Amino acid sequence: MAITVQNFIKLANYYNQTAKTMSAICITKGGIPIENYVGRFFAADVLEFVVEYGERLVKSTKDISPEVVSVLERFRAQFEHVRSMTTPSEKPIYEMTLEEFEKTMNI
Repeated sequence: MAITVQNFIKLANYYNQTAKTMSAICITKGGIPIENYVGRFFAADVLEFVVEYGERLVKSTKDISPEVVSVLERFRAQFEHVRSMTTPSEKPIYEMTLEEFEKTMNI
C-alpha cells in the first residue's frame, strides 16, 4: 500500500468508526465505562497504526496540507493517553504465557 493522504484519511475514518462503535457497545451493555471495555486494546493498536502511518506520510510528503497535520496531531495526543494499552512489540501475544499476558494488560 502506497503511503498517501487518501489512505491516511481512510485509516482515520476507520478508527473514528471503531471508536463510535465501541461507544455504542458500551452503552448497550449497560453503560460500562469505555476504559473497562475489552475492545479498548484493539482500538489502541489501531490508533497506534494510524499515528505511525501519519508520521511516515508527513516524512515522505513535501507539500502536505495543514488539515492533515492537524488531524495527525489530534490522533497523536489521543494515542499518548492509551499508549499503555497497545499490544507490546517485544513479544507477540500468541507467544506469551497467561501470566505474561495478564501482567501486560494489567488484568
